[in-house]
Amino acid sequence: MRTEPTQSAEIVVEVKNLEKHFGAFKAVVGVSFAVRRGEIFGFLGPNGAGKSTTIRMLCGLLTPTAGTGRVAGFDIVRETEQIKTRIGYMSQKFSLYDELTVEENIDFYSGIYRLPRAKKAERKAWVLKMAGLEAHRNARTAELSGGWKQRLALGCAILHEPPILFLDEPTSGVDPNSRRQFWDLIYSLSEQGVTVFVTTHYMEESEYCDRLGIVYRGELIALGTPRALKTEHMPEAVLEIDCARPPEAMDAIERLPEVKEVALFGKGLHAVAADAPAAERAIRATLAGGGFRLDRLERITPTLEDVFVSLIEARDRAAGAQQEVAQ
Repeated sequence: MRTEPTQSAEIVVEVKNLEKHFGAFKAVVGVSFAVRRGEIFGFLGPNGAGKSTTIRMLCGLLTPTAGTGRVAGFDIVRETEQIKTRIGYMSQKFSLYDELTVEENIDFYSGIYRLPRAKKAERKAWVLKMAGLEAHRNARTAELSGGWKQRLALGCAILHEPPILFLDEPTSGVDPNSRRQFWDLIYSLSEQGVTVFVTTHYMEESEYCDRLGIVYRGELIALGTPRALKTEHMPEAVLEIDCARPPEAMDAIERLPEVKEVALFGKGLHAVAADAPAAERAIRATLAGGGFRLDRLERITPTLEDVFVSLIEARDRAAGAQQEVAQ
């Protein structure tokens, strides 16, 4: 069982009111958070939410428009070169050279990170074993499966044994089994004291993190452990509905005053309500009156997806109300 970092652990990544603008477009707006040593910290949000932009500022690859930040004790504006020696960075495109062999990619990154000659062989052997590529060391990287490329890219990112690892959508495009194996490696690194900062849009993957920041339209709209997010940010009841013709049933249910919001969830529906018994009665009556077969209706523990949808819809409603006031 993995031991999570304590509140007394050293803070190794900290940003305050971080912003990045591209002309009139605000990609990151007023983001503040801190990450402790050994923590697995996740940024959850849809594509275009500002996750990758934030990571690139923390890695010294983009200059912030406003705000402050420190990574491994170094300033993200003035000391970017020092930061780069203390971090590993793995982008969603893996940053591997397909025309090179597995071993040649490792050798290339050994040179980039200026590993001492005495250390190169040891670290290469470690990467090949960790990635399961010992028998494929001479294979062209282009010939590898997505899962193997992913593990090789991780190995290359941590050849120099950095204390902080940034992973930008690292499991995008790989199969679920490879994704699970990859997270086993992340847990192993965290146990050794490596701090892991990972961006993702996979709900199930975000459950693996110690803490999560939910990012939407450049803003950090919620921050906490997966458990806290599901309890503190979701005070309303969630009702799971299995019924015939879910899309049509959703249209009928969302008109009920007892239901705050309803969304398709798998093959059924999830409805959010302040008063669960009243909402349940109204849903049953509406479905019966509309000729919908109801197989199951019960209150459930909210999922992160429920929290995510609820927070985003609340943010959109607030933004819409502000626009109406402005007009």
